[in-house]
Amino acid sequence: MSCPQCFSGSVHEGTPKGNVVKLHGLDVYVSEPEEGKPVKGIIIIIPDAFGWEFPNNRFLADHYAEKGSYKVYLPEFMNGHSAPHWVPGMLSSLFEGGGLWTWLAKPYQVAWLIYGMVPFVAHNTFGKTWPIVKDFFTAVRENEGAHLPIGAAGFCWGAKHTLNLAQGYESNGKPLLDAGFTAHPSNLEIPAEIEKIKKPVSFAIGDKDIQVKPHHIEQIRQIVEAKPEGERGEVKTYYGAGHGFAVRADHILKEATQQANEAEDQAIDWFNRHFQGLSY
Repeated sequence: MSCPQCFSGSVHEGTPKGNVVKLHGLDVYVSEPEEGKPVKGIIIIIPDAFGWEFPNNRFLADHYAEKGSYKVYLPEFMNGHSAPHWVPGMLSSLFEGGGLWTWLAKPYQVAWLIYGMVPFVAHNTFGKTWPIVKDFFTAVRENEGAHLPIGAAGFCWGAKHTLNLAQGYESNGKPLLDAGFTAHPSNLEIPAEIEKIKKPVSFAIGDKDIQVKPHHIEQIRQIVEAKPEGERGEVKTYYGAGHGFAVRADHILKEATQQANEAEDQAIDWFNRHFQGLSY
């Protein structure tokens, strides 16, 4: 994942409501429904390049827990090598215009961006992180998720892991994943990884996304909508939206905020539909 859009966007302000615990060998941010509300299932967020400590990702976990009555896990799948949270701001300033001093400062900014982004790319290839993700889902299924539906919400970097989990992996005869959601996926092998999906997955993709072109969006749509009942997915296109819109939208912009909220509701609705009446 090397596109600038994978590292751009806005950092949201506020204080996340969840807690950090050690679970199945990983640090995990956990957000739960309000006291007294039953837990309808477990959602595991596989985040974008900014990882488990990024405020936006934690806010998203809080929203899933509050709106959907889910226990939500946001694990540290990157072993300390997520992209630094200052990268979006510096990347934004790099592409701004300005006077002579602004342009003289750009080599300095580029150097810092390389320093911030290259370690993430080097340490978080799919081959290195897939075993970590799969082992965590296996442990959740065998323990606290033994009798609950489990979903994965993958964003950008995390989408590839989500789609691979949806290929039908099991533990003790139970699927590691009952349903998946992904927004602005990156590094997908299209159509190969889409054709292998065996669990229902919902896609949220902007038509301005440089990682998934419009013809790829239609290709994904045709494949997932043609799958048999129980595997059938959906694709929602967000017109005017680019890569990262579901997590890193600028809340100053009304339309961007609205699309991010719609993607959030899309995920919750998808899990609600596919978890209803499901237990083990």
